[in-house]
Amino acid sequence: MNQSKHYFKPYLWLMALLLATSVAGCGSGGGGSNTPAPTSPGAGTGLGGIGSGPSPVLMGTAVNYVMLAKTGISTTGVTAITGDLGVSPAAASFITGFSLIADASNVFSTSSLVTGQVFAADYAVPTPANLTTAISDMETAYTDAAGRAADFSEVGAGAIGGMTLPAGTYKWGTGVTILSNVTLNGGPNDVWIFQIAQGITQASGVQVILTGGALPKNIFWQAAGVVTIGTTAHMEGVILAQTAINLNTGATANSRLLAQTAVTLNANTVTQPAP
Repeated sequence: MNQSKHYFKPYLWLMALLLATSVAGCGSGGGGSNTPAPTSPGAGTGLGGIGSGPSPVLMGTAVNYVMLAKTGISTTGVTAITGDLGVSPAAASFITGFSLIADASNVFSTSSLVTGQVFAADYAVPTPANLTTAISDMETAYTDAAGRAADFSEVGAGAIGGMTLPAGTYKWGTGVTILSNVTLNGGPNDVWIFQIAQGITQASGVQVILTGGALPKNIFWQAAGVVTIGTTAHMEGVILAQTAINLNTGATANSRLLAQTAVTLNANTVTQPAP
């Protein structure tokens, strides 16, 4: 009986070794068809502490606005905006559909559609200089986001609907389509940067969903082309667009809409991310 135990021990040791090797192997790679494996690890500092992905894009004074544009902001329908709006170098006449009411100081105006203040380049001092700085900071943020080293490249050939994406910097040489719900999964200090060589098209009714405590202030969509958010769709994160941002009827966003041309709205609800 003692001899039988002696011969059995090496087999137990061999089985344990093989099991350990198998478990270790399962921990490498992308972890599933919807979670791409990074080409290089992201290792940034998220807001408020160490997090996954890159360091956040610094917004400068552009962070003071929920919506910022160079050539105009327009709306039709019953829109509800939380945060300040600004246009520069365009004048207040290029902010349409808001029925603006000028403050006595002429530094800003108000609107029943905006919980916040509205600024334009032709308002009284110090508004013109403040807007010039904010527009410059918006452009700097765009350049910063576009220049980050990519952790993930050409994921889904630009079609990211149905995916669950971890924090990191994503790069596409094309446009990005979101034709079904996409989930960004990570903690409150994790950061996502999406570098998109063309535009973003989000289909009607489709949602960007945040899980695990991810926050919209840590998500940056840098797009060289037009950004279009479909009817009743929902977007999360800061949009840095080199051209226009268009929200179709009933679309909602927990976002900053920062466009180097115009922002066009139609009965939308847009709320600036918490700082």
